[in-house]
Amino acid sequence: MFRKVLIANRGEIALRIIWACKELGIKTVAVHSDVDSDSLHVRFADENVCIGPAPSRQSYLNINNLISAAEISNADAIHPGYGFLSESPEFARVCEACNITFIGPSPETIALMGNKAEAKLTMKAAGVPTIPGSDGPVPTPDEAKRLAADIGYPVILKASAGGGGKGMRVIRSEADMEMAFQTASGEAAAAFNNGDLYIEKYLENPRHIEIQILGDKHGNVIHLNERECSIQRKHQKLIEEAPSCALNAMTRKQMGEMAVHGAKAVNYATAGTIEFLLEDGKFYFMEMNTRIQVEHPVTENVCNLDLVKAQIMAAAGEKMTWRQKDIKIWGHSMECRINAEDPIRFIPSPGRITTFHAPGGPGVRVDTAAYAGYFVSPHYDSLIAKLIVRGPTRADSIMRMKRALESFIVEGIKTNIAMHIKIMDDPDFIAGNLSTRFMERYLPENQK
Repeated sequence: MFRKVLIANRGEIALRIIWACKELGIKTVAVHSDVDSDSLHVRFADENVCIGPAPSRQSYLNINNLISAAEISNADAIHPGYGFLSESPEFARVCEACNITFIGPSPETIALMGNKAEAKLTMKAAGVPTIPGSDGPVPTPDEAKRLAADIGYPVILKASAGGGGKGMRVIRSEADMEMAFQTASGEAAAAFNNGDLYIEKYLENPRHIEIQILGDKHGNVIHLNERECSIQRKHQKLIEEAPSCALNAMTRKQMGEMAVHGAKAVNYATAGTIEFLLEDGKFYFMEMNTRIQVEHPVTENVCNLDLVKAQIMAAAGEKMTWRQKDIKIWGHSMECRINAEDPIRFIPSPGRITTFHAPGGPGVRVDTAAYAGYFVSPHYDSLIAKLIVRGPTRADSIMRMKRALESFIVEGIKTNIAMHIKIMDDPDFIAGNLSTRFMERYLPENQK
């Protein structure tokens, strides 16, 4: 087992990793920018190192500074959390070259699955269902038009090297292809330094279902069932739950088995997710996330295990003790992402939190690094807390979540708590009538 782990991240995920390390008897090193010196992850880690000024590129994205921090603190492993450098093959390679264990997949796996077009080809070869589309990047708008004619409109262009909605365009007719292709390629090049695009059939009302997987360095891979992630805005998830009310036992088993096949095809040996789109009873591979997910607590709740500890133990070379038959679903769990943002216009709301009261009670968990007096910086993601509940049934979880949201007090900044309460009361949400377009009704231009 590791002696000391440096956490190359901040906020609630840095704290989450600290808690896991403490339970494993591992010392921790927090890194922080100069504006994060008063953050809770700095307070609760055994050591801390300042790695630069507020802008991420000069601190949390600065590989040289992170490696220097690991070396001066004698850390023998680095946990990247999520975001920042968690899916950077370059960072993983540098860690490897410096004899520091990167708590995540190999650089080769990260690079392969980080290229969306290559990932799709790999999964297709492994027998995982994929959306009809190009077998790799599309070189020109004319080639995109030819493929679209074969696939049938509407189609979607996606950036090969990225995600999060950047370099993505839906095209409904051939007349729109030329401009959409040039715009998406330019956007992808600016965001990911790679303008390659691939094309797929566009699904109008799919559900976003992801399968949590866990592997070790001994060739063992299991799945931990699914999470429903359809409630999202601009491709950013807002509410996640497990299990999905859309899956029956047979489809759950099929999706889980396909995810394991895909993970084994890339020799996956840590925690990660295979993401699918589900429409009309059919599911298709979308992408793989080679890191711990923001929404991992809902899986922990229904599977009764600690994913972050499992991830650390796998990186240390320990053999996984769970087998597929050991994984059961216990009740229902749901997570709401509490963001510092205007609930109407959806723009960030940085500033100082004057009052912070987190809810409690049976079945309620709050993962957060916020507190009264904490300053929410404009330099980083607006997520300030994850509110997670668990109940015997989905209906129980919804009622428990609503109760918890109503007792969550954050003052001094704006948050999206009121929006989450509104969703909990939405008849379609309560009925489980979900798709990735669900949040369109909450956009300002669609409000009556």
